[in-house]
Amino acid sequence: MQNDNLAMLDLAHIWHPCTQMKDHEKLPIIPIKRAKGIYLYDFNDKSYIDCVSSWWVNLFGHCNDYINAAIKEQLDNLEHVILAGFSHEPIINLSKRLCDMLPQPLNKCFYADNGSSAIEVALKMSFHYFRNLNINRNLFLSLTNSYHGETIGTLSVGDVALYKETYAPLLLESLRTEVPETQFGDYSHALESLEKILKEYGDRICAFILEPLIQCAGNMHMYNKDYIKDSMALCRKYGIQIIFDEIAVGFGRTGSMFALEQCDVVPDYLCLSKGISGGYMPLSVVITSDSIYDVFYAPYSTYKAFLHSHSYTGNTLACAAANAVLDIFQQENIIEKNKQLSLFMKKEFEILKDSSKVKNMRICGMVVAFDVITDKERPNIFIFEEGLKRGLLLRPLGNTIYFMPPYVITQDSISYVVKCLREIVELL
Repeated sequence: MQNDNLAMLDLAHIWHPCTQMKDHEKLPIIPIKRAKGIYLYDFNDKSYIDCVSSWWVNLFGHCNDYINAAIKEQLDNLEHVILAGFSHEPIINLSKRLCDMLPQPLNKCFYADNGSSAIEVALKMSFHYFRNLNINRNLFLSLTNSYHGETIGTLSVGDVALYKETYAPLLLESLRTEVPETQFGDYSHALESLEKILKEYGDRICAFILEPLIQCAGNMHMYNKDYIKDSMALCRKYGIQIIFDEIAVGFGRTGSMFALEQCDVVPDYLCLSKGISGGYMPLSVVITSDSIYDVFYAPYSTYKAFLHSHSYTGNTLACAAANAVLDIFQQENIIEKNKQLSLFMKKEFEILKDSSKVKNMRICGMVVAFDVITDKERPNIFIFEEGLKRGLLLRPLGNTIYFMPPYVITQDSISYVVKCLREIVELL
């Protein structure tokens, strides 16, 4: 079956995520037949470089031979088992490996199956922690321009109006403090904003939630890592817990395995998803400490248990994929290789700064972003279509073009992407 026939069937029956479906009266749906490495192939065998890692999840390329083999091997033994009262070897190994990679006291894993669910777990766990201690705290604090997911709880602590405004009457009460404006500049004003909020509400706040280093859905805003350390110190004075949302920035995206390593801090809850399974299967985890776990550890009759669950929690095949991902990181020295690749990306993308239509070029690890100056209405759609013509899958955030490729991308492919982006920018 060809692209056109499949696209017609798709539009007859599928409601796509994060999409105004009316756009597809003009914008074609592109069914993908196969993929390998950085390339996606449609049913006409046209190839597209996956410049966005298929919504930031793919680390080591599509149909990676090693991850494929790990899933196939696991499939012959156990595909899934309830995680309440039962366990399995892949999740036990994965949990130990993750905890061994992280600083103390992060050593307890609670699994879910997507990023939003992980954030919901952390929010509920923080609120419940204080409730179990008979402490009345019912507010959460987050940064302006933040995004943490699209469920009711996660929207409540986010700040991207496009996703949030419609559902305002449904959302939980939460507080917002200013995010630093720049990646390396002064952030004293942001700290003053935080301190003012803490003086008024500090004893009512359960947790401060933030995406360390990069607010990805917030137009790839990169902000000062030193602010994170200083803001956490302020929150600690008020007994406020810290939630790190590393769903998009974990597993090497920012240049270190986890962004917290660059911030020189340890949160109370670390939320991971997306790249954890290499882009293969839904999986997420909240990693916390014994000191938090122990507050829930009590006779059942006290009703202190954390009664949260998902049917596919800790899916066996997803954990097999995640263990294979960690194998690749360890065996192929990926973090060091990425540092060199990041330097090359920075050098290549600097070329675009020559254009008067490009501003605010920024890079953090394996993420490059810049903003475009244009009078075009919905420039992201124009850029998306022009990218497709050149064999690129781009998904700009408004006026922000970003490049977040699988780590297996070559220097030649990076250069080709930059060449195409230069052409596209000049058409704006």
